[in-house]
Amino acid sequence: MVNKIRITTNAAAPATGTYSQAIRTGDLVFVTAQTGRNAETGKLEEGLEAQIRQMLSNIEAILNAAGCSPGDIVKSTLLLADIKDFKAVDVIYAAWLPGLGVTALPARTAFAAASLPAGALVMLEVVAAYPVD
Repeated sequence: MVNKIRITTNAAAPATGTYSQAIRTGDLVFVTAQTGRNAETGKLEEGLEAQIRQMLSNIEAILNAAGCSPGDIVKSTLLLADIKDFKAVDVIYAAWLPGLGVTALPARTAFAAASLPAGALVMLEVVAAYPVD
């Protein structure tokens, strides 16, 4: 049986279904796709930019709870309600990681989805490598 450690934090939007915010197994941390849902209100932030920033904040909080940081992300999958929003998301994403001192950007896949949960405009899941001493 694989050893799985459930990761949870109140600093990010809670899981609302039958899933964990993240799971660590071995040297990898799998963060469930996050939207721009605010942890305090439980509601989506208004507008694309606010949702992007909240989504990234949620991911950072979950990674921190797992003992990781955004610099440990090795793969991300970006889902957009409208592919035309890719550039706007990319501008903020591209500033977020280097702004944290990340120099090796993670691999990434991006695509439009027919619809995202609760009417979200953007959603991102990440896989991080757990830092090993």
